[in-house]
Amino acid sequence: MTLEWQLRQVASETDYEAVSSALTAVFTYLHSLASGRRRQGKELVRLLETARGAAAGVGEWQVVRLLQDSLDYAEGRILQQDFAERYRLFQDGTRSERNRDFIASSLRAMHEWMVTACAAFLRDHPGASAEETLEHFRRQGRDAAFLRAPEGQPGRYVIPRGMSETSLWLERLLRSDRIEVWDPAEAAREIVSSPKALALLAADHAGQLVLRADELRRRSAGLDTLRAVVEDPLAREGDLQRGLEGQHWIFGGRFVGEAAHRRLVPGDEVDIPLIRGDGALHIIELKRAMSLKGPLIKKHRNAWVPAASVHEAVGQAVNYLTGLDEHRDRIREELGIEVRRASALVLIGHPGLHPHVPETEINEALRTFNSHLTRVEVLTYKDLLDNAERSLGGEPPFGDAEQPQGKPRER
Repeated sequence: MTLEWQLRQVASETDYEAVSSALTAVFTYLHSLASGRRRQGKELVRLLETARGAAAGVGEWQVVRLLQDSLDYAEGRILQQDFAERYRLFQDGTRSERNRDFIASSLRAMHEWMVTACAAFLRDHPGASAEETLEHFRRQGRDAAFLRAPEGQPGRYVIPRGMSETSLWLERLLRSDRIEVWDPAEAAREIVSSPKALALLAADHAGQLVLRADELRRRSAGLDTLRAVVEDPLAREGDLQRGLEGQHWIFGGRFVGEAAHRRLVPGDEVDIPLIRGDGALHIIELKRAMSLKGPLIKKHRNAWVPAASVHEAVGQAVNYLTGLDEHRDRIREELGIEVRRASALVLIGHPGLHPHVPETEINEALRTFNSHLTRVEVLTYKDLLDNAERSLGGEPPFGDAEQPQGKPRER
């Protein structure tokens, strides 16, 4: 019902018969059960994708954004509460009192604890200034990240004092040019929680060697896991996104981290938002790999060219960039992210989809296509993984020219 109500709003936004007809097919399918319940399943997702493609074909990018939300909700990437609230589907009724009461009780408990802790601090430090009191709570907040549950004290939790200072010192060491670690902050938190690791780091040279080796091992293991997902003929976008989480190093050294916010523009949620070294945003748009619906390339006048799935994905990425441009001032002020020079990478498909086409021809078709794009690049998942494998000092599973198409990697 929630999805249907949102789609009714979408239908009111279009001015084209092709889009209206595609939405009518969605509504017909929803009500095709004799029981009166709304029908779900893969066919619903396919019909929504068809409607999104129809909207993209006539340039109704606002409708494309709305239908992308419909797809995200239908496939479980947006929770019902967020979806209903975003579109104000129940604006004539009351908002969730349970959610409101939960937030209110959490805030009340937090403030009661702060008042009690503040009173205890001032009893021990009667002459403390307001700034000293605030700094006391800042230190406690930093140490809270290292909260522990002692084995011998069930139901009790302990925040070790001073742990954040040790972690900060270690993080600064890991960020120095002596050691290359992918995520210094996370590595520091893990190390300070392990006395053995700290003892090992006391021997500076040996500690560096261990950290380098451990980071290479972690990256290699993550790459193997991701390759297995990519080569899975049943893997969907969500599976690929989970495989890429926490591994922005795969996209190259020009990225310094991943943005905390994925929903930067109303109605749009990017798959992976990366921050380049110059502070600008770079979005990663994920499509399916071996389970891509339809071909990756097609024959046109004796040459291989990108198929419709590639053009649609690029159109979606361009739409994201347009939305970022339109909201660049707000995003910079509220989130501190520069999107004026934003770019995008579309990850889509795998050479194994076309076992009878040499991989070199597939790559050449995409390279030629990319040469005519400005802010968007298209890459296959295999090309991404092979580049990452080379960055670790290894070789991809097969050379580009010799690789048997459509066969999984052998290790």
